[in-house]
Amino acid sequence: MEKIELQDAVRRAMQTEKNAMDFYLQGAKRMENANAKKVFELLAREEREHAEWFFNVYPGDDITDFEAFISAGPDNDSDWMSELNAVKDFNERKAMEMALAKEKQLADQLSKMADRIEDPEVKKVFEQNAKSTDHHYQLIESEFARLMGMVHETDIDTFVRE
Repeated sequence: MEKIELQDAVRRAMQTEKNAMDFYLQGAKRMENANAKKVFELLAREEREHAEWFFNVYPGDDITDFEAFISAGPDNDSDWMSELNAVKDFNERKAMEMALAKEKQLADQLSKMADRIEDPEVKKVFEQNAKSTDHHYQLIESEFARLMGMVHETDIDTFVRE
């Protein structure tokens, strides 16, 4: 991958993580369920961390201040925010369904990008993010099951033993 392509890929990944962070922050503000709100707040903190991982390997010189980048207002035209803003009758279920779809798509994108990157340091960041994004999917899936009163696969042993 050429340097300019690598720079663009890392920048887009960093922006996507920021968009995800903003999505979770805005979603958490709208939630009434305390546990669902905590999950979204946790995910927002982790997305911020992911953006910083990308910032630390960013080969460009156009973003010099991570705090200024991450503190900029949300990009309401991003896929993450535009979908959230389009929801008329917001509820935790809809937010989690959106988050599940977004995290699955992002994990796939990060994995595919990691396969194309030759720089070992940058490749590692993409791989770590793909793994962490998959963990986000599992966390949301578990909270969604709890919120909907379903038995999640991680709880099956508990129910079988009782």
